[in-house]
Amino acid sequence: MKSVQLLQQAICYMEEHLLEDINYEDVARNAYMSSYNFHRTFSFMAGMTANEYIRNRRLSLAGQELQSTGISVLDAAYKYGYDTPESFSKAFSRFHGVTPKQARHKGTELHLFNPLVIKITMEGGSIMNYRMESRAGQKFVAMVRAFPNEIINDEKDHSIPDFWGECYEKNLIEPLRALRPEGKKDLYGLCSPTVKSETHFNYGIGVIVDEETDISRWDDILKNGYSVWETKPMDYAVFKCFGTDGDCISETWNKFFKEFVPQTGYIQTDDTDFETYFEKGEEGLFCELWIPVKKG
Repeated sequence: MKSVQLLQQAICYMEEHLLEDINYEDVARNAYMSSYNFHRTFSFMAGMTANEYIRNRRLSLAGQELQSTGISVLDAAYKYGYDTPESFSKAFSRFHGVTPKQARHKGTELHLFNPLVIKITMEGGSIMNYRMESRAGQKFVAMVRAFPNEIINDEKDHSIPDFWGECYEKNLIEPLRALRPEGKKDLYGLCSPTVKSETHFNYGIGVIVDEETDISRWDDILKNGYSVWETKPMDYAVFKCFGTDGDCISETWNKFFKEFVPQTGYIQTDDTDFETYFEKGEEGLFCELWIPVKKG
């Protein structure tokens, strides 16, 4: 239940400081979570980012105030965190479907966005298969790219699938698979908050490096833009994702935060999580999702 309490604490903090210059990083600090993990947890639990929540709440309140008081559009823009009336009007119109000036007229229809409230409901009743694994530190070689945190849980964003497609199109996958023996050419999708600013996370497509990996061409591999990615000794919760595309991964993450974490007391750590795409996997298996965890 600790994760639920932290999220409620975060929501209360956002509501209390709604008219101040805050963003998800400030909220994360108040909830004693890293920016990356808070962003990811909140996004999956709420279905939106914390920044979206703050923006929608401000625009909802701005609409109510414009319609019920004599506040000017200029004053409303500055009060609700916008640098110019133009940027405020653009965001306001996108949210409400009318301009701020139109909102001042009685009878104009506006959108209401209420504060989030966490309620305990009866869920579950279905089987969620998982296993716990302990791993020593591991090493991978991968093609790595940085992505903004904001794409997490954005169903319209295809940056990571496009990255996979680009790597296949540019023949960047086969040189990695060639390092591995037949039957063990599994690919890994590595995801980690490795950028210090924590506004971006790194995602890498790679193979594991162990005693069976051919390192005779190691220097050439690294010269061609590939990177070494290392993980620490870690405990993982492992889930099988069955499906035909990446939607099954999102569904598993959703269940992880909404079912696994509250029921088991495990929480995700600030370490690499990864997907394993087996060269020879069981029928219908899209990948395995390995999430680093510890007891909360």
